[in-house]
Amino acid sequence: MLDILFIGLSLGSILLLVALGLAITYGAMGVINMAHGELVMIGAYTAVLSGIWLDLGLFAALPLGFLSAAAIGWAIERVVVRRLYGRLLDTLLATWGIAILLQQAVRLEFGLSFFGIHIQGLGPGLQNVAVPHILQTTITIAGSSINAYRVFIVAVTLVLTLLTWAIMYRTRIGMQVRAIIRNPRMAAASGIDVARVNALTFAFGSGLAGVAGVMMSGFKTVFPDMGSSMVVDGFLVVVAGGVGSLLGSVLSAGMLGEINAVAAAVTNDILARAIVFGVVILIIIVKPAGLFSFKGR
Repeated sequence: MLDILFIGLSLGSILLLVALGLAITYGAMGVINMAHGELVMIGAYTAVLSGIWLDLGLFAALPLGFLSAAAIGWAIERVVVRRLYGRLLDTLLATWGIAILLQQAVRLEFGLSFFGIHIQGLGPGLQNVAVPHILQTTITIAGSSINAYRVFIVAVTLVLTLLTWAIMYRTRIGMQVRAIIRNPRMAAASGIDVARVNALTFAFGSGLAGVAGVMMSGFKTVFPDMGSSMVVDGFLVVVAGGVGSLLGSVLSAGMLGEINAVAAAVTNDILARAIVFGVVILIIIVKPAGLFSFKGR
C-alpha cells in the first residue's frame, strides 16, 4: 500500500509544479494560459535534445529545462499576453493559439522538415529519456519497495516549492506579486512596476512547468501533444486549492495525486480520472473559492 501512496505522491508532485505557475500567474495577472501545458512539453524536449546533442543527463537537463521554458514564457508574456490584460477570453484564445503553434513547431522541426532537414529528437515521433543509473534502484521503506526516481521527483518538488514560498513571502519581488494579486491598480499606484513583475512572474511559473516536463520525461514518452492534458490537470489543482494560494495548491495537488493513484490501483486509470473530476466538482460546490483562497474566481 505504501508504494501506491508514494506513486500518488510523485504524481501529485508533478501536478504541483505545473499548478504553482498557474496559481501565481492566474492570481497575479488574471490570465488563463492555455499554453502552460506546452511549456511542460518544452521542458521534456529540452531533456531529450540535451541528451542527444550535448550528451547531458537528466540532472543537467533540470536547470536547462527551467531556463528554456522560462525564456519562452517571458517571450509569450512580452509579445502577446501583455497586450491582452483585462480581456480574459482573448488571452484564453491567444494562448490556445500559441499552444498549437508550439506543438506544430516541434512536430515540423521548426519548419526545417519542409526543406528535407531533420533535427534528431524532434518531429512527430516518440522520444525517450534515460533515467540515471543511480535513480533506477529501489528504496525499501517499511517493507515496501519505492522507486528511487519517484523519491527524486518528490525531493525536487519539495525544494522548488520551498524556494517558491521563500520568493513569494521573503523577498521584495514576492511582496510585489502578492500586492498585485490583491489589487493591481493599487499596486501600480504605490510605485510597483506591474509590467516588469508580471513578466518575471510569468517566466518563473513557466520555468517550473519546464522542470515538471523534464521529470516527466523520465517515466513518460515525450511527444508534441504531451502537454495538452497537463494544463487541465494544473487548473484542477488551482481551482481546488484556491486562486493564488500556494498552500492550497500544495494540499490539493497531494490530495488529487493520492486519489488518482489509489483509485487507479483499485479500478483503472479512466475511472480514477473521473473520480478526480468528481472530487474537484464537489470542492467547488461546497467551497467555491477553493480550499485556501483569498481571492474569488
